[in-house]
This record gives sequence, C-alpha cells and structure tokens, in this order.
Amino acid sequence: QVKECNGVKVPIDTSKPNPNEVEFDNLYLDMNGIIHPCTHPEDKPAPKNEDEMMVAIFEYIDRIFNIDRRDCLDAKSDPRSPAPRAKMNQQRSRRFRASKEGMEAAEEKQKIRQEILAKGGYLPPEEVKERFDSNCITPGTEFMDNLAKCLRYYITDRLNSDPGWKNLTVILSDASAPGEGEHKIMDYIRRQRAQPNHDPNTHHCLCGADADLIMLGLATHEPNFTIIREEFKPNKPKPCALCNQMGHEVKDCQGLPREKQGKHDQFADTLPISEQEFIFIRLCVLREYLERELTMASLPFTFDFERSVDDWVFMCFFVGNDFLPHLPSLEIREGAIDRLVNIYKNVVHKTGGYLTESGFVNLQRVQMIMLAVGEVEDSIFKKRKDDDDNFKRRQKEKRKRLKRDQPSFIPGGQFSPQALGNRSSPQAICNPRQAAFEMRMHDRQNSTTSASPNTSLTPDGSPSLGGGGVKRKPEDSDSEPEPEDNIRLWESGWKQRYYKNKFDVDASDEKFRRKVVQSYVEGLCWVLRYYYQGCASWNWYYPFHYAPFASDFEGIADMPSDFEKGSKPFKPLEQLMGVFPAASGNFLPPTWRKLMTDPESSIIDFYPEDFAIDLNGKKYAWQGVALLPFVDERRLRAALEEVYPDLTPDESRRNSLGGDVLFVGKHHPLCDFIVEQYKTKNTEVVDIPPELCHGIQGKLTLNDNAVLPDQVVQSPVPMLRDLTQNSAVSISFKDPQFAEDFVFKATVLPGAKKPAPVLKPGDWEKTSSDGRPWRPQLGFNRDRKPVHLDQSAFRTLGHTMPRDRGMPGMYSNAVPLGAYGSPYARPLMGSQQQIPKLLSNLRPQESWRGPTPLFQQTPQRTAGAAPLLAWNRMLQSPNQFQPAQYQGLGPMGYPQRPEDRMDRGRQV
Repeated sequence: QVKECNGVKVPIDTSKPNPNEVEFDNLYLDMNGIIHPCTHPEDKPAPKNEDEMMVAIFEYIDRIFNIDRRDCLDAKSDPRSPAPRAKMNQQRSRRFRASKEGMEAAEEKQKIRQEILAKGGYLPPEEVKERFDSNCITPGTEFMDNLAKCLRYYITDRLNSDPGWKNLTVILSDASAPGEGEHKIMDYIRRQRAQPNHDPNTHHCLCGADADLIMLGLATHEPNFTIIREEFKPNKPKPCALCNQMGHEVKDCQGLPREKQGKHDQFADTLPISEQEFIFIRLCVLREYLERELTMASLPFTFDFERSVDDWVFMCFFVGNDFLPHLPSLEIREGAIDRLVNIYKNVVHKTGGYLTESGFVNLQRVQMIMLAVGEVEDSIFKKRKDDDDNFKRRQKEKRKRLKRDQPSFIPGGQFSPQALGNRSSPQAICNPRQAAFEMRMHDRQNSTTSASPNTSLTPDGSPSLGGGGVKRKPEDSDSEPEPEDNIRLWESGWKQRYYKNKFDVDASDEKFRRKVVQSYVEGLCWVLRYYYQGCASWNWYYPFHYAPFASDFEGIADMPSDFEKGSKPFKPLEQLMGVFPAASGNFLPPTWRKLMTDPESSIIDFYPEDFAIDLNGKKYAWQGVALLPFVDERRLRAALEEVYPDLTPDESRRNSLGGDVLFVGKHHPLCDFIVEQYKTKNTEVVDIPPELCHGIQGKLTLNDNAVLPDQVVQSPVPMLRDLTQNSAVSISFKDPQFAEDFVFKATVLPGAKKPAPVLKPGDWEKTSSDGRPWRPQLGFNRDRKPVHLDQSAFRTLGHTMPRDRGMPGMYSNAVPLGAYGSPYARPLMGSQQQIPKLLSNLRPQESWRGPTPLFQQTPQRTAGAAPLLAWNRMLQSPNQFQPAQYQGLGPMGYPQRPEDRMDRGRQV
C-alpha cells in the first residue's frame, strides 16, 4: 500500500521486483469490475460528482498495478462496450430491475421517514441530491465517453511519471470498440497465441470479479494464467440511509437521537474502514485439481487432459451463464457440477470421444450425457424437496431454541453488560434511583406479558379482566411466508405443469418443446464458440425466459448449429434503446427518449412501467426471472430511422464504433517508430515490428486524436492539471486478422513449460486443515518459511525504540539504548553490536525515482517550515539508525508479524 509521511503520499516504486515472488508479463483490466466498486464503495463515502469518481478509478487502477505488476510487458484495459444480442437480454433485465428497485427503495424510505416523524422521532434533515443512476455505465452515454478521455489522460500521466511504466505497452479498448471487456481480452490472447513468434510461457494476469473469467482463463490453455480479484467480505456494516447510524437497516429505524461517538464526539462522521484486500486465483493450481478429478483409465480412446478440460468448461454452462438459463434439475448449490462430472465419467466410455473440440460441439455425444441426466431428474426434484423441508425444520427448531434460551431481561444504558477484557474505563453512575425504577417497571411489564401473551394491559400496567385477547401477529410466528409454488416438481405430472405455467402450452405439444430445445442447443453451441473462437453471431439470442428439461434433449444430434455470417453489432445509442428502461431515458437524445414514453410510439411496448418477476422456486426477488418483452430488432431499427437525423455531431460521434489505441512512453523501443509515422504522415496500415514491442503483433494506423510528444494533454477533470511536459505517444491498434473460417486451436502451445506442482498429498483431503480455519497462502512460494522474533528480541526492541512512540510500554521509562544522536544516549561498548542488525532482513523504502502523478500531488505549504526538532535532526543524520524508515513498525516500535500488519506481499 502507498505510505503516508506527514500527510504526503509516498508512491511505491513499481520498477522493483515483485514481492509476491512472481513476475507477470501481461496484465489485463476488465474495467467493469473497477468502475462499479468506485461508484458505491463499501467502507467510504461515495464520490460526490463525476470528477471525484474518475480520480477514485485512477487510484483503484494504481492499487492493482502496485499489487500485481512490476515488470509487465503489456497491459490491456477494456471498459464495457456494445455487447452481442444474447448478452443484451441480460443487460436489459438488470437495468430494468435496477430502475424498479431504486424507485421502490426511495418510496419505502420516504414512507418510513414520514411514519417516524409522525411519531415524534428524530431524523437528520434530508439531503437534496440526485440519485446516481448506475445505468449510465453503458456504452453510448456521456459518462462512458468521459471515462474514455480520463483513461487516456491517466495512461499518459503514468507513462510520463511512473518508472514502473518505463517500457510498458498499454492498449486501451474503450466503450466504443464492440464486444464485452473480458471477451475482447480473450480475443487478443487467442490472436497473439496464433503468431509464430509468440512466447508460449507468457504469464498472464487478469483483473476482474466475474466467475466466468475462470472458465475463460482455462479455455486459453495457457500454463501461466492468474486472476486477481477483490477478497469478498460479507456482512460489512453500513449506516442507516435515514439516520446515518450504524447497527440497523432502514426498515428497523426508530428515529432515536444519535449517541455520542467518543468522549468529544470526535468519531461521529467516521465509518469503520478496512482496507480492501486482493487475492490471486492461480489457474495452474485449479488445473492440478481438475487433472486428478478428470483422469480416467481404460478409455477406448487416448486420454487428453486438455480436451477433458474443454468438456468440463462446456458442462458448466448447464448450471447457468450470462446467455442461457440453467436447466431446472441442475442447481450449482446442490452439487450440480459434481453430478455432471460423475455422469460424464460414466458415459464417456460409450461416447467414443470427447464432447467438444476447439469450441465446436459434438451433439450426438452431448445427447447421451443429457439423457443420462434426464434419467435422474425425478429423484433430483424429490431430494431437493426433502432437503428443503429438513432445512426449514432445523431453522424452526433453532428459532425456538434461541427464543427459549434468551434471558428474559437484559439491563441497558449505564447498567448494560460489558464485554470481558474491555479496557475502557466505566462511566460514573448517574441518577441510580431513576434507573432502578425503570428497570423494575420494565421487568414487571415483561413478566405480565410473558405470563399471559393474549392478556391485554390497562394503562397503569395491570392486567385487564375483560378477557379480550389480542391476536398473535404474523411476524411473531415461527414460520415465514413462502412463495406459492404451482409447479411442484417433486410430484408426478411436473413436466406438464412446468410447460403450462412457464410457456403457456401443453406438454403434449411436441413441436413447441422441440423448438425450445433447439434454441437451447443453439445457445450451447453459440456460448462455447464465443469462449473459444469469438462471437459467432452478433444477432443470435435465446428467445425464452426458461430452459427445457434434460430429458427433452432427444434427437438433438441432427439439429443445425451454424450461425449467419457477416452480422454486425448494435451501435452504442442503439444498444441504449435496447437495454434502458424509460426511467433512464435522460441519457438519450430527446427525440430518442420520446420513443420510450410517447403512447403513440411504435415501440412503446418495449418499455413497460411495471413488470412481473417470477420467483421460479426461489425465495428472493433478485433470484427470480424478470418477465420483460424481448426487443424486436427490426421494429427497433425501423423506429430509429426516423430520429437518426436529429443527432448532434457529438451524439453521432458517441454513436460510432471505434477501435483500440496503443500507448508507449519515450523510453519504449517502439516510440521512435510511431513518432516517425506521424512525421512522415503515413496513412497506410503498417505492421508492428515484433522485435520492438516484446513480440506483440498487430496493425498500426495514425490516430486523429493522438497523444503526441511535446504537446499539451488537456485534463478532462477540472481538479487535475494539464500535462504540459508530455513525452508519450499513442496510435490506433488492431489485432492480427485471420480468415472468417479460421479455427484457433485449443491446445497447449509447443515449447510451453508446465509449472512446478503446487499441491501436496495432504491437499487432496478435504479434512487436511485439522479443523483449523483456512487461511490464504501469502505470496507464490508456499515453501517460504516466515521468521518471527522471540520474546527476548521484543524486549530488546522495547529498550531500543524511542520513548515517544505514542503508547506506554513495559520499558517506557528506560533510557532508549539505541537512540543515537539523542542527548540521553549512552555510548556503545566496543564489543557491543548495534541493535538495528536485528532488522537487517528489512529493506527501507527506497526513494522514488520519478515525479509524483498529478492526481496524487498535494498543494505545497507556503508558510514557514516547521522547527527542526531533535527527532527530525536525528532522522537527517546520515550514519544513524532511522527506525521510521522501516515498514510495518507496531505501536511499541518493533516490526509486526505479517498477519498483524496485514502485509500480504512481504514476510519479516
């Protein structure tokens, strides 16, 4: 992490060796996983405006580079871009949901606020601010256009100021370039692997939070592929949106006055902040597990681990992905992947070969797998019902046990129980008579109500004799309301009820069922092709909300699996019309927006104000299926033809499809070559000399809005300064092109070295932890043994460190033995060694070799310098021990252990 000294941030020198003991060659950033955490951070205030949000994105990217890259040769960044039609359906569902849930939450918040104020509760004044609509994070909006400008500025700034970026090649693929970010990254990797001079031992690192990145990484068959992602920490405390106090949600808010935080209320506006940590997912370790899991003996054909990995990735599609709903009988939380693997290993002997090859599906073999799943569908549904009933029974017993065991009365306020070991001094008792009276009255009321729960009380607290009982409230019941399930998959006739309720057809309609199955089979082929070869069709999508049963996959071997060629993606503004609800129409041109709200619009049915959500056997609304009408592409394009002439030049520019841009600094070997292209005004497409760009190949063309040396780079954010001394250069970049029918082979490249095995025999056993909680490995070297200081070393450091460390210690009154330069220091004897040699394995942070980035600079103080205190003079003395320079010093001045100082990259 970046250190602070006297309020000034000291950047990390990223040109130094990676403390994780691994060096990555290529770093890929899926910007979608970076933008969203910056718009609604978990443990800090959200950005107040777009400028602050852009700076937050810059800092987030810096953290990724600091953790993960020390000597990258290539970095590729991909914000969200126009997606295939199959993905747009999911985007449409998410955006309509977000709009609906946002409005419902605002209405519920206002309702609760009025109820609390009507009862005399206290709430802080309501802030008048515009609700941030996360739907703006979609290609074609002004936000995404500004983000692209800011990323160009950020890259240029870092190439000019950070020594770690000295020889870095940066490729930016912004929102105007069609394709999803992670799939554009995969397409880049595939095309570079197909080059004859590609290094098969390139170490890739992909930053992103989506689970499908694991599948995409396996699909590359690269031996060195790592994913970096934020560590998920559930149940983080959040303040109430009404009273801004911790400990309860909006629905439980009672409007109580805020308690004082600290003696002088100094912690009133602070949130419990925990630094976000990152984890590495090493796919080479996952491949070791899969190799043990998928290895099969006595096959009628040669076993190929790489082909079995492709089959495993394909089978994972059946439990759900971004383009297809999961099969009703396969739930991932019920062990569906394990069930599929077991069936696969039993049936593959009969198939005569593997299910897939380089992204193409053998439907005859897939049919055998699916029919084997269909044979056990009925038992799966019955077991699901039994497990659900058993879970509800255990939860009911648990609630009863907790209700029975909880104490009848717990005093609060100044008499409330205190945790053992609490070091805070107890507060003085005030007005004990009043407190005792309130506790007696509270205890009396509880005893009377518990003795007769249906007995009403008179105003003075005595039980009423009228006999009028009070009905038990529904919320006091042990059972929670369950959504009605009309399908009842555990009962006979489930297939008929399913098709009647979900598709409104009879199960006997064989023609319709085959149509659903054919669409699903097309989807399986499309998704696998998308993962291994690229987008097979920009127009294809699955036209139903629900999936068929596995037992319906009969006769699929002869179904066609080809897709139309030459299809084109939606333009950015067209995609906005296809995925936005009417509530987000403010991001569209006025005449386009009118098509969403005008009752006379020819496509008004695409934008319902309200829509049903089918829970589909789930408990919560976010798990259900949004029943939205599918967008008819032909009708949409016909309606947009009438409003296209109304676009302004800036809107027309945002609506055009763009491409990738390559950036290099002045020290990069390719810099002079690119500058020469601009000097000669060469308008022809030229090939990148691979010897000048770490073996990267592609095409270069001049860019109209290029970053050029010795030209000022304007800042898109008012709070950041322009780059007046620029030496970086940019140029348009295009990946190597291949014929439309070219097939990228899904194999390990010749010359690739298999990583050394990581797993040990104990890792195969699920109980190898001996009941201890699992802890992640620190760094990439699992054999590295941490060194800890013993108690005598800690006592010695207690003598050595200066007394003014801020906290009292056992030896705080002793003369600091090692405080050289201090007037109280004792001279060392001739045979005495200097104590700082205990810390010889710690390297002080070396001075940073470049100017601080503009967005990290702080205004310089113009007032007089602070007086040079004795401690400051001691730090400036050249040959003296300087403990403040060492990282990770604890409160007593000694180095903390790695687990204490949360330093994941280096161990003491």
